[in-house]
Amino acid sequence: MTDAACVAVIPAKDEADRVISTIRAVRSIPQVELVVVVDDGSSDRTGELAREAGASVVRHARNKGKAAAMASGASYAVEVGRGDLPLLFVDADLEDSATALAVLVDPVTSGDADMTIAVLPPQKTSGGGHGFVVRLSRNGIRGATGFEAQQPLSGMRCLNRAAYDAATPFARGWGVETSMTIDVLRAGLRVVEVPCELHHRVTGTDWRGQVHRAKQYRDVWLALARRRFRS
Repeated sequence: MTDAACVAVIPAKDEADRVISTIRAVRSIPQVELVVVVDDGSSDRTGELAREAGASVVRHARNKGKAAAMASGASYAVEVGRGDLPLLFVDADLEDSATALAVLVDPVTSGDADMTIAVLPPQKTSGGGHGFVVRLSRNGIRGATGFEAQQPLSGMRCLNRAAYDAATPFARGWGVETSMTIDVLRAGLRVVEVPCELHHRVTGTDWRGQVHRAKQYRDVWLALARRRFRS
């Protein structure tokens, strides 16, 4: 066990095909003391397989969305006496590449950053997105804080307790990453983007992918609107 420990939180919905390899990769990271999978209303065996792979599992009976799953994982860390440790948020579909997340932890545990954000390389599978959501988020973050985010929607982040407290309550759904960046920076804390060799499933071009991007756009817009006009 390393003194520079963290709690990994993995929100997951219907990730039975990938969650085991992701958990195994995360558990191999020396800085990770505890892995918590939040089964966000899955209809498959995600939660069962996660438990078999050695993760602690929090179950949502119905899907509540990514932000709620992240908050549930953080609350579980407090319940088991690990609330003082940094939180490493991990997408469930990273599989073996999740071992690369180790580089996000050290800047936080060493005190060089309050929140780190993974910057991913070009992905193995080309997606069908047109960058509308990324541009909306990046421009909103710049306008609110002056920070130029390379990958504003990156979900892989490590936060210390001060950053987590500043970022909560989270914005709804897919607006959570945008809101986290703005709220942490507005609190006067340090945000650092870190190159990270991660690979995940990319949303496709079919109607499901278009619906997903529409929901992302809506949630990011709402997160920005509520921060732009708050006192």
